[in-house]
Amino acid sequence: MKLSRRQRKLFILMAALLVSGLYAKYPGLFSSVDNRAPAKGQSTIARAYRTRTSHAQVSGQGMVIRVLPDDRQGIRHQKFILRLPTGQSLLVAHNIDLAARIPDLKKGDRISFTGEYEWNSKGGVLHWTHKDPHGRHPAGRLMRGDELYQ
Repeated sequence: MKLSRRQRKLFILMAALLVSGLYAKYPGLFSSVDNRAPAKGQSTIARAYRTRTSHAQVSGQGMVIRVLPDDRQGIRHQKFILRLPTGQSLLVAHNIDLAARIPDLKKGDRISFTGEYEWNSKGGVLHWTHKDPHGRHPAGRLMRGDELYQ
């Protein structure tokens, strides 16, 4: 059965109205992504990732999904990857020349943080998780439980 041009336009319009009505009634129907609003800090990180923004001061929390070897070349950093509640991964580069190292860090640990976000295609990097010894940069921090590392 061949439809005329007018019938095709009418069919497309009706389908669009149907889809739009279903979406209005069931907003998550056409998405496999969790659309719950992330916490304020998490949405800042998600937006920075989406817009490829760097040098953004952020706060949030996540779960350690991988502990990496310390970077011992030049300024030393403890490195690990967090999974944020949004599903995004975030590499943490914690300067252990200026701040205490988190002892016995392991997969599954929950970490809250404040620091500077730098965009990369893998989810981003968090650094400046310590106080600035010169007082020119906002202080960052890491926390595991009640223990503060800055």
